[in-house]
This record gives sequence, structure tokens and C-alpha cells, in this order.
Amino acid sequence: MTRDQLIGVALLLGSIFGIVIYGWLLFFWDPRLILQLTIFLMIAGVLGVIGWIGYTLATTPPPQPIEELTKEGALTEGKESEKPEEKSQ
Repeated sequence: MTRDQLIGVALLLGSIFGIVIYGWLLFFWDPRLILQLTIFLMIAGVLGVIGWIGYTLATTPPPQPIEELTKEGALTEGKESEKPEEKSQ
């Protein structure tokens, strides 16, 4: 088995184990508590991702305007990339 296949098997077995444990907790423990924890973790996860996106947007410097890039020569107008032409024999 390759490394990717082993990771895939581990993810599959981990998810099956998680489903079994969650079902056991839901049906043989206090279902209200388990559902409250589940909803809390889902909301916290979504809000955490939104907060991370906001932090990234707030701390990332803006890109250079296109005019500055063309002045620096980073962009070429109407020119293809300069590759040496291959001579056919």
C-alpha cells in the first residue's frame, strides 16, 4: 500500500469509529447534552473559519496595482514569453 492509501484507510476507519462512538453517546447517554455539544461545536467551527478568513483579509497587504507592475517590467504587453526557437533539422 502506498502512503496515500494508508492515510485513506486511516481516515475511513477513524470516521467509522467516530460514527459508532457518537451513536453510542447519543442513544446511551444524555441525548440533550450530546446534541447541545454537537451544535455548539458546529457553530464554533463555522464562526472560527469566518474569523480566520477575516483575520487573513485584515492582515494581508493589498496587491500592487497593475500600472506599477507594467512599469517594473513584470508584465509584458502583447509579447509572448521569450523562448529560444528550436531549429528543425
